[in-house]
Amino acid sequence: MNDHSSTSQALLSKIAGRGARVAVIGLGYVGLPLAIAAARGGFPVTGFDIDPQKIVAIDAGRSYIEAVPDAALAEEMAQGRFAATTDFARLADCDVIIICVPTPLTKHRDPDLSFVTRTCERIAETLRPGQLVVLESTTYPGTTDEVVRPILEKTGLRSARDFFLGFSPEREEPGNRDFHTSSIPKVVAGDGAAAAELVEAFYGAVVETVVPVSSPATAEAVKLTENIFRAVNIALVNELKLVYEAMGIDIWEVIEAAKTKPFGYMPFYPGPGLGGHCIPIDPFYLTWKSREYELPTRFIELAGEINSAMPRHVVGRLAEALDMRLGKALSRSKILVIGLAYKKNVPDIRESPSLKLIELIEERGGQAAFHDPHVSEIPSTREYMSLKGRRSVPLSEETIKGFDAVLVSTDHDAVDYAALARWSPLIVDTRNALARKGIESDAIVKA
Repeated sequence: MNDHSSTSQALLSKIAGRGARVAVIGLGYVGLPLAIAAARGGFPVTGFDIDPQKIVAIDAGRSYIEAVPDAALAEEMAQGRFAATTDFARLADCDVIIICVPTPLTKHRDPDLSFVTRTCERIAETLRPGQLVVLESTTYPGTTDEVVRPILEKTGLRSARDFFLGFSPEREEPGNRDFHTSSIPKVVAGDGAAAAELVEAFYGAVVETVVPVSSPATAEAVKLTENIFRAVNIALVNELKLVYEAMGIDIWEVIEAAKTKPFGYMPFYPGPGLGGHCIPIDPFYLTWKSREYELPTRFIELAGEINSAMPRHVVGRLAEALDMRLGKALSRSKILVIGLAYKKNVPDIRESPSLKLIELIEERGGQAAFHDPHVSEIPSTREYMSLKGRRSVPLSEETIKGFDAVLVSTDHDAVDYAALARWSPLIVDTRNALARKGIESDAIVKA
């Protein structure tokens, strides 16, 4: 048995015996649920983050991620299976290192891998033989081989010989209570046979189903394909909404009827724009990479154009409804936006179209406020710093009657839609939320 084979077998034995110490870097919507899942799988886990406030919350037993209840966090900490730190020197003690850091876009829609590269540089400071490093952050095909591996190999250690490298795309969906980290099938790949065996063994101990693929680039492409599929189909129904709207046809009624077909159709739904970290961002990682091969990505770019235009269309419909129904200009109106989060029943505002809607309303001279049962205050964001600190207003008869119109942007279950219908003179509903609850009113306009 050669040296690198014995090194991989030693780590494989540690994983099988749950003696491998696991590091999860980035304790956000992906990292914290994964850390708790690994701890529940029997591994000792250390979470790493550059935000000291997250560590303070974890040390106090407070989870800031809805998918991880306080009780689940407290249990793993009490059992000694989970702890969190900002001290990256402690990576030296870990055998399996999982990278779960953000991969946003620049303002020019180019990949911003700065979080990944800085994290890899921190790992390289303490990298030692026998460690497995796995990237989970969504990115373009080739990142693991072309970005991560060279940084780690600057140490003089070699992938597949001294340390082992893999990729496994995250598949978290905030707010979906039908699935959790352990029950979602996990696509995995390694740089070489030994790394592939190690990645499969580790995730096989944490999740119910592992799906091995041939290379990290393939695994990276799997994640992009999943989200491009969604982005393109959402753009399609958004475009159909505009066409059917002009024809006097309700897109929501069309979709409800179409989805009764038991084959050949999958329902997607229109909305005020795309939100979240995945669908508005991930497709453009492929469009950027495709330029290297001088290949166009027309579907992806067109979908991005259509979805990006939806907030402006919604505000146009709002202005039109105010004028036609109330004889009032948007510039003299007060608008209550229902839902700040990008999707229902979560507190996640990343890339939320609600932020853009507020900005557009105020650009046209209107006043905007929001109500969200899951978001009490607008935090600091890169694009909407002027909105920071605004607080959710309570829903009451007095509050609702104080606005000229209500704009339903996110269809949270906890919102009292019947109260909106009773007290608001105009409701512009981008999610068909009221109709789905059987609420009818002449004040409702779909957009």
